Amino acid sequence: MHRIAMVVLDDFATLDVGIPGQVFWAALDPDRLYEIVTCTPDGLPVRTSAAGYALTPDHDLSVLKTADTVLVPGIHGGSALTDGTIDPSLRTALREAAQHSRLISICTGAFVLAAAGLLDGRPATTHWRNADRFRELFPRVRLRPDVLFVDDGDILTSAGVSAGIDLCLHVIRRDHGSKVANRTAKRCVTAPFREGGQAQYIDRPLPDPLDTSTASTRTWMQENLHDPLDLTVLAAHARMSVRTFTRRFREETGLSPARWLARLRVEHARHLLETTDLSVDVIARQAGFGTAVSLRQHLHTAVGVSPLAYRQAFRTPAADPAVIRAAVATGVADGAALPRPA
Repeated sequence: MHRIAMVVLDDFATLDVGIPGQVFWAALDPDRLYEIVTCTPDGLPVRTSAAGYALTPDHDLSVLKTADTVLVPGIHGGSALTDGTIDPSLRTALREAAQHSRLISICTGAFVLAAAGLLDGRPATTHWRNADRFRELFPRVRLRPDVLFVDDGDILTSAGVSAGIDLCLHVIRRDHGSKVANRTAKRCVTAPFREGGQAQYIDRPLPDPLDTSTASTRTWMQENLHDPLDLTVLAAHARMSVRTFTRRFREETGLSPARWLARLRVEHARHLLETTDLSVDVIARQAGFGTAVSLRQHLHTAVGVSPLAYRQAFRTPAADPAVIRAAVATGVADGAALPRPA
């Protein structure tokens, strides 16, 4: 099995520790695909101030030498958050692990990876409330505080709490394909995926509760991707003016209707490339792009590769982070998160 070692620190975020254990534990095909082990810097218990209990690990940092993936959950306090430093032994262990393991952080766990010098020059994200502090402490990191997660090949970072679920499912999908990830999501009673580039829920004014939501139209869009869906058609379905529909859509999703629809179509095309033998022309029509040329352009913009290269990379999941990073480097030009529609 693929071994994931969670490095849990004092004042840990409780759900950030629980989510990986639950999601990766639920990944079956049909046997369990991941082994989860927990460690602390000295192998001793650590406490959380959030819920007033201690966690007793089974290992110390030496277990990182045997890990295929090292995962750092979020923290509510500690030197990584206050002055951007971590214990030298932890820094050394993480840097050594980075030579042979994939690295993942959830929420403020990104502070720990950054304090180890592992995010310099790379795209990353963390909880939006900590973005300003992160920039002050780690100016060399290309922070993207407005997304749910960032996949940079061998290092992946997510925003807070539920974004950790999205990232864990994304990792399973990357490792074992859509079917396994979808089954895992169903077992966990959660949505199969949300778009990595989807905006975090950052103090936006909520729509008037008396107003009509665009949710039903978004559902209708997902069911009719193959049809032409311009703003006039969408606004008419929502029984709103184009201006009102556009404003409310952005308030509720953080994206314009056109951008949300394009990402949804790209995701559907990716799913078909992964799970069917349909030709690129047929997939382009079913996803609503019309032509293979249009699909190729949109897919290259989203993940940096052609449809055939994407199919080759994901029909048989690649375990080598270097292969993944070369094949589907997220936001090739600017380190954007790999698209995942809501």
